Amino acid sequence: MNRFAGAIALALTLAISAPAKAADTDASRIAVAKEMIAAWKAADWKKVGDLFAENGVLRSMMLPESTVGRQAIYERIAALGKGAPGGVTLDVVHMGVIDGQVFIERVDRFVYNGKPGAVPVVGVLDIRDGKVQEWREYYDRAELLKALGAGG
Repeated sequence: MNRFAGAIALALTLAISAPAKAADTDASRIAVAKEMIAAWKAADWKKVGDLFAENGVLRSMMLPESTVGRQAIYERIAALGKGAPGGVTLDVVHMGVIDGQVFIERVDRFVYNGKPGAVPVVGVLDIRDGKVQEWREYYDRAELLKALGAGG
């Protein structure tokens, strides 16, 4: 019986001394999404990358390949950002959390290589532990390419 009581005491001590992990809430997920929106507007590509988990995924649903890993995501975003040094304004139409996923209906507005453009987009973000684990983007690729001045 003494071993059992000692094991319980040890378990309680470890539980009390362990740092508390903040639970993910709808509000905390929305806060991370708003940080992301602000980083895009400020053309803070480093911050955009830093908001992803180390093994985060950025997936444009119309492309066959995803970008995986914080560094790779940063490099992709920074390369695109060179054409939009003034940032990208994500005008949010609707944002909410459904089943733990942040849904953002928006219009992305930008000046890319001197040409203004706008594209409607829906993004779905899986945010856990304060980081974007996966970001799925849904948009018309031909419309985006046209807005970027790349034809379509």
